[in-house]
Amino acid sequence: MFFPSLQAGDLLFLLSVAAFSFGAGILIAVRLLTRSAGSRTDSPADLEETQAETLSILDILPDAIVQRDPGGRITFTNAAYEELIGTRRRGGDARLTELDVVERRPAEQVGDGLRRVDEAIRTEGGTRWFSWAESDIVGPDGSKSVLRSGREITDRIETEAALEEARTKAEAASEAKSRFLATVSHEFRTPLNGILGMSDLLLETQLEPEQITYVQALRGSAEAFLSLIEEILDFTKIEAGRIDLVREPFELESVVQGVVELLAPRAQDKGTEIASFVSRDVPRMVRSDRDRLRQVLFNLAGNAVKFTDAGGVCIKVERGIGEEIVFAVEDTGPGIGADRLGTIFEEFDQGGLAAARGAGTGLGLAITRRIVDRMAGRIEVDSIPGRGSSFRVRLPLEPAVCEALPGDAASDLRVLVVGPSPHEPRCLERRLQEAGAETARARDPATAGTIMRAARFDVLIADAALGEAAVKELARAAKDSGVTRTIVLLSPFERRDFGSPHAAGYDAFLIKPVRARSLFERLRPGAGMEPLHDRGAAPLPAPSPALPPLRVLLAEDNEVNALVAMKTLQKLGTFVDWARDGREALSHAEAALAGDREPYDVILMDMRMPGMDGGEVTRRIRELETAMGRDERIRIVALTASIIGERERYSETAGFDGFLLKPFTFEALASTLRGSTGMSAVA
Repeated sequence: MFFPSLQAGDLLFLLSVAAFSFGAGILIAVRLLTRSAGSRTDSPADLEETQAETLSILDILPDAIVQRDPGGRITFTNAAYEELIGTRRRGGDARLTELDVVERRPAEQVGDGLRRVDEAIRTEGGTRWFSWAESDIVGPDGSKSVLRSGREITDRIETEAALEEARTKAEAASEAKSRFLATVSHEFRTPLNGILGMSDLLLETQLEPEQITYVQALRGSAEAFLSLIEEILDFTKIEAGRIDLVREPFELESVVQGVVELLAPRAQDKGTEIASFVSRDVPRMVRSDRDRLRQVLFNLAGNAVKFTDAGGVCIKVERGIGEEIVFAVEDTGPGIGADRLGTIFEEFDQGGLAAARGAGTGLGLAITRRIVDRMAGRIEVDSIPGRGSSFRVRLPLEPAVCEALPGDAASDLRVLVVGPSPHEPRCLERRLQEAGAETARARDPATAGTIMRAARFDVLIADAALGEAAVKELARAAKDSGVTRTIVLLSPFERRDFGSPHAAGYDAFLIKPVRARSLFERLRPGAGMEPLHDRGAAPLPAPSPALPPLRVLLAEDNEVNALVAMKTLQKLGTFVDWARDGREALSHAEAALAGDREPYDVILMDMRMPGMDGGEVTRRIRELETAMGRDERIRIVALTASIIGERERYSETAGFDGFLLKPFTFEALASTLRGSTGMSAVA
């Protein structure tokens, strides 16, 4: 150790060194303070002994300690510092040796006059990192010096570097995976667009019944494949943290009812039903992410429909605690064993149903749970094997201000609901009760007859699922019992085969699943027989008369997809020009802007074309519009088969007014052409 002549007052400096050192130095300082409390009256021998002990203590500290005077000259070092610079092994003088600093990080103020700085020092054993704590020290004679105490942090720095390298590699891998998925998504969805589009066009031609069955099976298989692709890509986006929530006001019941109506054909094809009930104490309008809520409900209810072969599925929405809304999806399916409930939300888990037809990827519930977590909610499940399952999603949804709806026409009515389904009749009964009606429910005509003989009712609601003969007999019994209004429930399939509801003895009919508004409209005095809610639509609806003739430029290099798009556009009454690549599209657009061609109302721009992609074509069109000083610009919609980062890529700043995801439907294309202002996305 290097140490100059020590005066009695220099003990304060030693105390500072000890207290300044890391870890054990604090304890040493306490000890030295205690022992030196009477240093002014101690004899020279006692003071010398104390100093010697102090020096030995500082020499065994693991931290390198060094003091410099105002001129930068080293005035004190301990053994750890001398070991660091190698003078102890070489027998050199620490005062003449400086540290070989390879790298220095910016100093930080850490309070109480202390500064901290990390340095990489080249030593005989290689480069080592030290974290130095330094402070200005005022000695007993008023002189100022700088005291530094350093502890080696090489292991920590190397660990941080390794973690940073791993993070960088992970980010690069994630980005590479996203690019790969974008490419795969495009390559999968492009031919699927052709398959689905051509199937729709083929179904409009004159086909024999057997051929129609084949085409429908072909279309169904393509839709199943598309669903699997979207599920995998959805999961990937969520894993990569690319799920962004929006907050916008929307009508809650319409979202629930929309999910039910989308899934109703699947359920009815299997001979089951799907229904919904939204309690009256649930806010009509809420503020949240409508699309993500729809995805959660669609995943849960879709799973329930898939695995339920008898009975049905019901989505119930009720008020929870505070602003919490509880969405319950109940089914009468096979149920889930207790040993599977703990893993049901894990990736690729299918609840023991992996062998079932159409079991899928096993990602639906994993995606659902992650979305619910992002929405600050939670999801729970109860299940009894052989009897069914109940999934409950609890979400905090902020109520949004809305106009009150007119009162329902059920007050003071006595209504009997008859049907074999475990869900639809029960949902109807609860809606009626909340609206002020007195109700009774029966599962079969015999029980209904007994109830009608025992009490008077104003309205009979009978489900056609009971059978045509039973339903007609119920209508006669209701008239005999003095019931003044009879309503029959029909699925779209039953509506085609049932015949005239009036001939069967009914005053009105409702299409299942029943909307609450449709139900109460039917209960109003004077309501006629016209269907209020019928979804028996053709595969491709007729062109909307509200859509004016438009001139459209279609930029699409795939001939099959171009044919599908042009045929669909022609059905919408538009005039279509087809550009087979980006350069041809730019040429058509330039000619239209210059007045050499008829102007275009809309350009449908495929994003991946040879020679010049859709993004570059759009950029050049926007530059030309700006140079010409045009106030109104052509509406340009991106056509893409990739669902990775669409909103970022096709934003207004990129020159696009919207994007249309392939494969697109007739309705999606029509909606795009009607074109609301601003950015729109249609899948």
